[in-house]
Amino acid sequence: MPYYEKYTGRNRDNYATLEDLQKNYKLTIPDDFNFAFDCLDVMAADKPGDLALLWISHDGEERRFSYEDIRRLSVKAANFFIAQGIKKGDMVMTTMARDWRFWPVLMGLHRMGAVAVPATYLLTKKDIEYRMNSASIKMLLTTPRFNVVQAMEEALPNCPTVEKLAIFGGSVPNEKWIDFDAGFEAAPETPVKRDNVKTDMMIMSFSSGTTGYPKMVWHDYTYPLGHIMTGCFWHRCEDGGLHFTIADTAWLKSLWGKMYSQWLSGSAVFTYDFDRFSAADILSKLEKYRVTSFCAPPTMLRFLIREDMESYDLSALKHCTTAGEALNPEVYNIWMEKTGLKIFEGFGQSETTLCCWTGYPWMQPRLGSMGLPVPGYRMIIADDDGNEVDPGVTGEICIRTDEAGGGKPIGMFSGYYKDDEMTKSVWYDGLYHTGDTAYKDEMGFLWYIGRTDDVIKSSGYRIGPFEVESVLLEHPAVLECAVTGIPDPERGFAVKATVVLNKDYTASPELTKELQTHVKTVTAPYKYPRVIDYADALPKTVNGKIRRVEIRQKDSAAK
Repeated sequence: MPYYEKYTGRNRDNYATLEDLQKNYKLTIPDDFNFAFDCLDVMAADKPGDLALLWISHDGEERRFSYEDIRRLSVKAANFFIAQGIKKGDMVMTTMARDWRFWPVLMGLHRMGAVAVPATYLLTKKDIEYRMNSASIKMLLTTPRFNVVQAMEEALPNCPTVEKLAIFGGSVPNEKWIDFDAGFEAAPETPVKRDNVKTDMMIMSFSSGTTGYPKMVWHDYTYPLGHIMTGCFWHRCEDGGLHFTIADTAWLKSLWGKMYSQWLSGSAVFTYDFDRFSAADILSKLEKYRVTSFCAPPTMLRFLIREDMESYDLSALKHCTTAGEALNPEVYNIWMEKTGLKIFEGFGQSETTLCCWTGYPWMQPRLGSMGLPVPGYRMIIADDDGNEVDPGVTGEICIRTDEAGGGKPIGMFSGYYKDDEMTKSVWYDGLYHTGDTAYKDEMGFLWYIGRTDDVIKSSGYRIGPFEVESVLLEHPAVLECAVTGIPDPERGFAVKATVVLNKDYTASPELTKELQTHVKTVTAPYKYPRVIDYADALPKTVNGKIRRVEIRQKDSAAK
């Protein structure tokens, strides 16, 4: 049986209706639950030779790992950290890109009770100093790629809590650094004693904040089981399948799609450690390795549909999902036309697991909708006072965590590390405030508007960037776009579009007028972009989210 059944009591296919799922989906979690012991070790015992991880390096090296391989290597990783003086509760930062070692390292840290702190290899000296000091990092494990070691060397004199430095996959820079590969290989396979309760801190992530420094989001040991709904239900990972989520291990999104619930459903994880995203390259990997389920952010999907997709054999692909930002209908329609597959949207944050989605088997995707809340999450649309608003009224997406609402959902964060004030600023009176806006229709479906900071207030109207971007993307000239607000003396803010053109088009006043007319024709005229800038590329996070905040900051600095 799929391993998630041990904790849910039922197979996903045995729920008769959506009402049945929402009413009867329950999780039973032991007080000392630890994914490494209770899930990975059980899988390794039951099916030791089955594929757990298929890894492709940036230069084409291929490695396959069974569940027993990951179990054994995770024990060695745990013993390596113990030998370095790492103890339960110590913070270990990993900047590992998509390297295969991440999987046994994370399981090893879970196993011995240290707190995993994934981080991106794109950090600067200032970024590193902030993260090391704010989280009291004790040990750092890093890749030698992307020049990240140089930035770390510059930052370390100002990071007094860091006691150990380890590097893998390359030469040791100097005597301060430990050769992880040598120590990992030499580490014993002696069993490590379980020493945790389910409410202990297991993982901490720096969120990609839109303003100020990133927040430190921490999750306890129940977090992996909160993702049963993510992988087993939304991704529809299947026993013997191969799931591919495009995400870097720096972000919790990688754990949505590259570890916990994929294994709980019996699916192997496919990961490709590419240096730069190439749509043709990704399509060739989907074809060659017969990927069965696939998740990518809308930004990347927009590039995939521009390729000659019909020339690739994607017949093994059965299910597609997307998250990270709202999905434009144009992307959905072209993907459906070229693959015959629907794209099922999902919504969540670093602070949550999947909490809203469109993938229920009893319903069809509603283009542009976030879908319905998942079991365990009680989501409302609230006004500024925290009161639930009527259908059709835009408000903030909030999650009920009071006892009347069922308490804190399994998989939801436990707070911002070392920042009670920040935690209380978003989580109070039994509501967690997501900072995202939407409205709910009469049937309960949520429709995304945008981040609170992204919503444009112009001449009394509230304009979400997504709706304008979706219309612009329907025009054949537009490859990508980002809509933001710029100060306007008459309107408060005016709508601005930053546009990346397809290769056959050239920026001109005539094209600007054409795009503006297109928006006025397709949607309410007050939403049209009064300013259009053309760019070669849009600023994005490592995982492909458009950083509208960066565009706003540049506009503000240019005033």
